[in-house]
Amino acid sequence: MTRPLALAAFTASTALGVGCAPLLAALRAGRSGLKPCDFEGSDLATWIGEVPGIDAVRLPAPLAAYDCRNNRLALLGLQADGFEDVARAAIARHGAERVALVLGTSTSGILSAEAAYRERDASGALPAWFDYRATHNTHSVTAFVRDWLGLRGPAFTLSTACSSSAKAFAAAERLIGAGLADAAIVGGVDSLCLTTLYGFSSLELTSPEPCRPGDAARDGLSIGEAAAFALLERGERGKGELLLSGWGESSDAHHMSAPHPEGRGSRAAMQGALQRAGLRAEDIDYINLHGTATPANDSAEGAAVAALFGTGVPCSSTKGMTGHTLGAAGAVEAVVCALALRHGLLPASVGTRTPDAAIPLPLVLQPRAAPLRHVLSNSFGFGGSNASLVFSLEGRP
Repeated sequence: MTRPLALAAFTASTALGVGCAPLLAALRAGRSGLKPCDFEGSDLATWIGEVPGIDAVRLPAPLAAYDCRNNRLALLGLQADGFEDVARAAIARHGAERVALVLGTSTSGILSAEAAYRERDASGALPAWFDYRATHNTHSVTAFVRDWLGLRGPAFTLSTACSSSAKAFAAAERLIGAGLADAAIVGGVDSLCLTTLYGFSSLELTSPEPCRPGDAARDGLSIGEAAAFALLERGERGKGELLLSGWGESSDAHHMSAPHPEGRGSRAAMQGALQRAGLRAEDIDYINLHGTATPANDSAEGAAVAALFGTGVPCSSTKGMTGHTLGAAGAVEAVVCALALRHGLLPASVGTRTPDAAIPLPLVLQPRAAPLRHVLSNSFGFGGSNASLVFSLEGRP
């Protein structure tokens, strides 16, 4: 069993708005933040989840080298819900060397590289302003947040596609458990770019309408962007405390971009999360599905969940609200689970009209109140890189 960590603070900025308030309002209303794609003049017939206000963000002069859409989104997210203040208080309490930083991303600041390639000169040289290390580099966002907060402890980036920021929670628990840190700031930041939009389109994985997770007529995903952060600390298990109570990871390596059809890797991750939490399948009150709305993903995940949990645990995918935020998805959905626990809410699978009869799961089609105690969140990435997290609300019977 894993010793639970307190989820001391959290925040998420998505297409629904900046911070947790618009996210919670949308969860209660079953409302989507998706819109037709008009990003960077794209002519793609699809829908996206774009965070408002990113272009107005300005990085301070000492950190100007980090300026790119992804790091502006990171700063926007850090300053929401008072998270930065709470993080700085934890740093003051534990010491800058004793607070770890683990973030997940997939494409990082690749939008800057796209702009730089469009400005190559006649010899093919990139413009002088382009700084790969501080923008495009996958570690850029972690380096930026580390420098912004003045951290000097363990800091690294995980980039395992769509499971990246869920794995950040597991990595942070290991760091704290090993005595290398007393607290950890975890999360994920991934921003829109043309590489992602056209890349998923070339794989025929994007839908021409808002995505429909678990629907009989689902035909692809909607790409989104987001920044989500959480502060994990050792804490006493007091009544009403939110906890990271378990995690599980697996790597099935079945295929470069398709899940194992029986969901073997995802089932192993879920089993690991339950074991570390010291829980049985019947203890879980809600499952936040990875639920990308692609035919293969939803079928494989449905098979894995049904094999382990049966057909009685309420499930939903919230990607119809935010879009698939890729490397940030695990952290966004961790925040969704925290809000669901704190407010006693079952989120709906927004966009789903007719549940696929071949997926034997009880999808929640309308948000409703429920006294949740333990919830599980799934994040499964390309190449079979899987992670599942269990969150709990202490003191609820």
